[in-house]
Amino acid sequence: MKLTKQDIDKIREIEGFPIAQDEDIIKLSNAPYYTACPNPFIDLFLKDNGKPYDEDTDDYKRVPFAADVSEGKTDPLYMAHSYHTKVPYKAIMNYILHYTEPGDIVLDGFAGSGMTGVAAQMCGNPDIDFKQQVERKLKGVKWGSRKAVLNDLSPAATFIASNYNIPVDAFEFEKTALEIIDKCLNECGWMYETFHVDTDGEKVCGIDGYIKGRINYTVWSDVFICPNCGEEIVFWDAAVEKDIGKVNEVFECKNCGIKLKKKDCERVKTLEFDKNLNENVTIAKQVPVMINYIANGKKFEKKPDKDDLRIINEIENMEIPYWIPTDILPKGDNTEQPLRSHGFSTVNQFYYKRSLYIFSKIFNLARENEKLGRTIMFLCTSILVKTGSKLHNIGFKNGNLNLAGAMPNVLYVPSTVAERNIIDLLYSKIKDIKKVYENKKEINNCIISCGSCTNLNLLSNSIDYIFTDPPFGSNINYSELSFIWESWLKVKTNNKSEAIVNRTQNKGLLEYQELMTECFKEYYRVLKPNRWITVEFHNSKNAVWNSIQEALNKVGFVIADIRVLDKKQGTFKQMTSIGSVKQDLVISAYKPKESFKLRVINEAGSEDTAWHFVRQHLEKLPVVVTNDNKIEAVRERESYLLFDRMVAYHIMNGIMVPIDAADFYKGLDERFVRRDGMYFLHDQVNEYDNARVMSEFQPIQFSLFVTDEKNAIAWLYKELETPQTYGEIQPKFIQELRTFKHEKMPELSELLEENFIQNENGQWYIPDPTKSGDIIKLREKRLIKEFEEYLNGKGKLKSFRTEAVRAGFAKLWKDKDYKNIVKVADRLPESVIQEDDKLLMYYDISLSRIE
Repeated sequence: MKLTKQDIDKIREIEGFPIAQDEDIIKLSNAPYYTACPNPFIDLFLKDNGKPYDEDTDDYKRVPFAADVSEGKTDPLYMAHSYHTKVPYKAIMNYILHYTEPGDIVLDGFAGSGMTGVAAQMCGNPDIDFKQQVERKLKGVKWGSRKAVLNDLSPAATFIASNYNIPVDAFEFEKTALEIIDKCLNECGWMYETFHVDTDGEKVCGIDGYIKGRINYTVWSDVFICPNCGEEIVFWDAAVEKDIGKVNEVFECKNCGIKLKKKDCERVKTLEFDKNLNENVTIAKQVPVMINYIANGKKFEKKPDKDDLRIINEIENMEIPYWIPTDILPKGDNTEQPLRSHGFSTVNQFYYKRSLYIFSKIFNLARENEKLGRTIMFLCTSILVKTGSKLHNIGFKNGNLNLAGAMPNVLYVPSTVAERNIIDLLYSKIKDIKKVYENKKEINNCIISCGSCTNLNLLSNSIDYIFTDPPFGSNINYSELSFIWESWLKVKTNNKSEAIVNRTQNKGLLEYQELMTECFKEYYRVLKPNRWITVEFHNSKNAVWNSIQEALNKVGFVIADIRVLDKKQGTFKQMTSIGSVKQDLVISAYKPKESFKLRVINEAGSEDTAWHFVRQHLEKLPVVVTNDNKIEAVRERESYLLFDRMVAYHIMNGIMVPIDAADFYKGLDERFVRRDGMYFLHDQVNEYDNARVMSEFQPIQFSLFVTDEKNAIAWLYKELETPQTYGEIQPKFIQELRTFKHEKMPELSELLEENFIQNENGQWYIPDPTKSGDIIKLREKRLIKEFEEYLNGKGKLKSFRTEAVRAGFAKLWKDKDYKNIVKVADRLPESVIQEDDKLLMYYDISLSRIE
């Protein structure tokens, strides 16, 4: 099947349509399974492979995946081609195997390099060791490939994903790749020749004349101007102590002896004629300072001599007879450094001339090969940026020279660059890429689309499971980092709907949140009810985490589990505080059944809606989670989180919260079974009791500092599981206390009086849950009284009790007084609203009601 201009016309207006000529989109595509634009054939894929959803006959049932996942990033398949961020496909397989059946359809709308697709297909072809590992951990695993729908805004990402997921004959690829690189060697091999020299720098003579070596890499160095004497300083010569493997931050001008740092100097700039641009350009001067080469089967190093400089000069004066990208770099947060420090304004300037020549020849030969051209370009893009450009950093590790490659997730041109032998790199990379194609895949298992996640062009209720690793705030500027790749591919990202925080694109946290909400709204629409979404969340700011959490809640998802990745142990643990995100998280959320949503809406205002929600939520939560033969507490089953989830669901759906905290906690004990501080349905508790008899209970360990009133109370609840006097608690409390600048933290004595009970021995203890309603109501009354002072005041609030603001917002919401919620919110520091998930929820919904 071919992609035609008529097909493209049908989807041209879909959000995220890439920037490219139609001919280039068609050339890059591999229809129907991959199109470098929104895929017009996706409905056919769903029609052939999907299973219609019918709530009356649907018997699907899963709880959140709660097992530890530890999968390294050294798997050959994972390593074959780099991308800005990747989740190991074997880690994703654990989730897919847990949540789906063979043949189910898995979606990733931020697919990146396509690891979700690889994981879905590899469920039908696991290696033996991994299969045994999974079966020890997961019971009742059903092996068999799943179908995958992959989407990404980036043409570079979808191109990489297509090569990872669409089957190719590995032997035929290897044969074709070797033929093409052999042609390149015949034409360009002389560019990497150098004369072998002895320790005195004299040419070494062999039987047939002077011995020639093959260059592995050439080191180039920036040249600076001494601000004191005006002489040129070659950075490599002045700052690098190669004998001991060290780059000095402070170096000396050999002419005048002054001590300098790079920031003290300006780079030498040269005006030269760029034949590719047909104009004069000013760029930073770099000179070759060292050549690493092989001669007589051994590695040697030399300083470039006159013959090497002659060859470099000859290459520089050559005309490149093939097409090369001369695209102007976009303005951006990542493109600033190459332009400012080295004067790079176009893509071709990121390459030394011989690298540029060879890449252009390979791409030319690839585009002439209709059948395997994309796989040859995939081979090229695997080294195009990280190891093949002027971004390739060189440094020292353990005292030895280290070819470090490009710095991750930035466009940074270093002061010492390794210009690699591109031909040798391509030869060695063939075996890595071949492994991608050796893994068994079926032609109809995956379909890939290039467009915005805000419009996936999929049928509603058609997807069985979503695994996604979306962009998080300003962590990575994908479109900027992919620009070099995409210039070579001739199809570029339309970043209008790119969900990032980026000052150049005029996108702040608000714009990011709006875009993420639209993406999650689309995820919610296409996911079948009663099914799950897993969101991989990389470390970022609290405000960004709250944006993600609110976006999920706002569109209707219910968060059921949050796991923190312990990088030292390689395991996931439950998150113990919503207020701090300094680690990687995995968020599990579900889409409620339509019947549940209708019931809540029809009974809005009735207390029953709270208990409908709790029953549904408890049904979705894991009953028993074990780790090292110990039962873990499930946080989502604890009273305060059940209350928070219930409140959030009502508010996000525009429904009045029908019950206050005191009555809610009392009602929990009347309707559900309590064990170890957790609540269970009556048909769940036997399973927990049986497991409890066999295993030791392991309460959640709080590892985060006390930063505000809410987690101070949570800390005290954990601490007072054993009754203690004020004198026993106070030193430990002070040690944990790390309050925010704005937080008006009550004294410890006040916290104890408002939330706990003191016995005749002066020990504070946790009140009986069935009798604690009066304490909760009294505390809320005090908080509301304090909030009224904020409500009646004027000007910015600099010091306040966040718990008082939360309580006040809850009361105003109940009274439908949205105007005053916004009024008080506008008096709070913006960072407080953005970093507190409860306040943000009340504020955003109230603001929309006013508007």
